[in-house]
Amino acid sequence: MRAEAPVLIVGAGVAGLATALAAAPRPVRLLCRAHDGCGSASALAQGGIAAAVDAADGPAAHAHDTLVAGAHHNDEAAVRCLTDEAPRTVAWLAAQGVAFDRDADGRLQLGREGGHGAARIVHAGGDGTGAALMQALRAQAQRATHIQWRGGVDVDALRWRDGHVVGLLTRDERGRGETHDAAHVVLATGGIGSLFGRTSNPPGADGAGLALGLAAGAAARDLEFMQFHPTALDLPGRQNLPLITEALRGAGARLHDVHGHPLMKDLHPLGDLAPRDVVARRVWQACREGGAWLDATAVTDWPQRFPGVLAACLAHGIDPRTGSIPVTPAAHFHMGGLATGLDGDTGIPGLHAVGEVACNGVHGANRLASNSLLEGVACGRRLGTRLATLAGPLRGQGTARWIERGPALDAGTLAALRQLLWTAAGPRRDATTLRDALRTCAAWHGWQARLGEAVLLAALRRTDSLGAHWRRDATVAA
Repeated sequence: MRAEAPVLIVGAGVAGLATALAAAPRPVRLLCRAHDGCGSASALAQGGIAAAVDAADGPAAHAHDTLVAGAHHNDEAAVRCLTDEAPRTVAWLAAQGVAFDRDADGRLQLGREGGHGAARIVHAGGDGTGAALMQALRAQAQRATHIQWRGGVDVDALRWRDGHVVGLLTRDERGRGETHDAAHVVLATGGIGSLFGRTSNPPGADGAGLALGLAAGAAARDLEFMQFHPTALDLPGRQNLPLITEALRGAGARLHDVHGHPLMKDLHPLGDLAPRDVVARRVWQACREGGAWLDATAVTDWPQRFPGVLAACLAHGIDPRTGSIPVTPAAHFHMGGLATGLDGDTGIPGLHAVGEVACNGVHGANRLASNSLLEGVACGRRLGTRLATLAGPLRGQGTARWIERGPALDAGTLAALRQLLWTAAGPRRDATTLRDALRTCAAWHGWQARLGEAVLLAALRRTDSLGAHWRRDATVAA
């Protein structure tokens, strides 16, 4: 008797791991580039998980803040579903072994971040929440008998037969290919931050899964909306930058310019805790006028609350306890992606997407702080539960064919693309720069350039300013 084809999950961040765990008892094969599942943006996440777990808070207030931050471009039903599910998501993670930060009485310690009207951010290990989640979920996945882990591979192509995605092709570090049959394929490959000149993302966040889904004919949604975190550590000549968590500003840190003047004074009612798009544009401007700094000298309990930031700063000769931190905006989170519902359906039979590679409308035009880990886990659990019982494609008789992402850019051209997107599709945009960038992209041959073109074209077509998409030449005022 032929063994049941597994669910193939490409990517082992929190979205992929939550999907895999929830799909039990169905056989799952996790495919990822790193042998140990490390290297995902999830592991670098310093912010926590937004959830209305305090008696004075509620899912409706969380939903309100999510909609405001997203410039009401969100799918409201999806937002309500996610914020309602948030407390249960935190409880599920605790059951998986995530040791959330608690006070002496055992109550969850709640922080506040930009755009939130209440303290509702749950952390684990201070500013190491992402790493704590990954450690717990990875341990559970390695113990689970229904999950097979396959690291050190990259996915080159999807297999298509009789109108369904029925498998994929991986290639290892030696260039050896392997074909995998699938009941379903799930793309959980993260975002596109590494296609920009400055980013808080790891190198693997290069949009490869998004490009593969688009090549298969899946629809895209909201590709123009790229969130730029206002405060990455400004290291000259570096692309992948350490993040300086927003929670520092929630704890009293303040932004200032080269002259020591407060950056956010009189610009927004929430000041330094304004939504990320507002703060990022102001920091972007200050960086072009001499620089931007974060004064966090008033913050206490660094080793307990912000050990990651402290270590990153000290490693580069900066002591945030006694002096200001040089900061810059950095490409951080892609609100756009493959168009899906909350169930992860791409519209292509057999192909699903979850996490940052997917766009289900929850984040709108600008993601509210600490909603990303929440979405990855909650939607991953939802998709996995569905896949546990969803029938796979019938064994077809048609000829199978491969859907390939296409050749990659050479290193020099890829570096030029990153700088191009940083300049043209950064926090401030205009039609002339976008058109020039599109012409340049069109002359390059590689899947990264095609993906860059799609982002640039979406940004050019949206002539108004909305959320993280800000046009200097907007036809409608921001």
